[in-house]
Amino acid sequence: MADAYGNALLAYFKGDRKAKVKVESNIVDTEYWKLSEFFHSWDNMSEIERRALKLCKGKTLDVGAGSGSHSLWLKENGIDVSSIDLSPGAVEVMQEKGLDAQRQDFYALSGVKYDTLLFLMNGAGIAQTMRNLPRFLEQCKSLLNDGGQVLLDSSDLKFLYDDDVLSEMAEEGRYYGEIDYWMSFRGETDEKFDWLFVDFNSLKLVCESCGLKAEKVYEDSHFQYLAKISLI
Repeated sequence: MADAYGNALLAYFKGDRKAKVKVESNIVDTEYWKLSEFFHSWDNMSEIERRALKLCKGKTLDVGAGSGSHSLWLKENGIDVSSIDLSPGAVEVMQEKGLDAQRQDFYALSGVKYDTLLFLMNGAGIAQTMRNLPRFLEQCKSLLNDGGQVLLDSSDLKFLYDDDVLSEMAEEGRYYGEIDYWMSFRGETDEKFDWLFVDFNSLKLVCESCGLKAEKVYEDSHFQYLAKISLI
């Protein structure tokens, strides 16, 4: 299995400060992301990240934890946090940092409960598609203790399209926030993956159909928002 993303994280973690990961998608031009963006401290985190971390409580699972920056802050501030990611390289970085990190598919988790499920860096993306969003939310429900919460961020990408394109997508049954991504690092390319950017109103409606309540905690000027989801 290719692990371009994880190997890029490892390279930076081991001292290669010039390492960049190539990111391609079906909607925007190719980008090269600096790895420092994945290793940011509290002072360099966005308002959404800070608010989400401050809301974490009890036994917490950081899903898609990457380099572990959020998990590390939680641990240092007394939160009982575990971290999972599909990338072997990311997990190695987190373990080197002293975090309780495992390579684990979120959808395969069972038999354990949490007070907080944390999904950051457009955490809603793990749902992959609008069609799969109910499955994602049902899995969250199965892992929550009574009084538990899901904290996730996402963005409304409607601003990227004109009205004609949006109408065409709607007629074809396509949701405008479903994106295909590829990541590459030094000749290695990960498999294409689906990533969902969901507007808050759509998220709220699907939550309600799954017996969940969604609250918008914060929204910035770039249509990015933080949502808190809890059992009804």
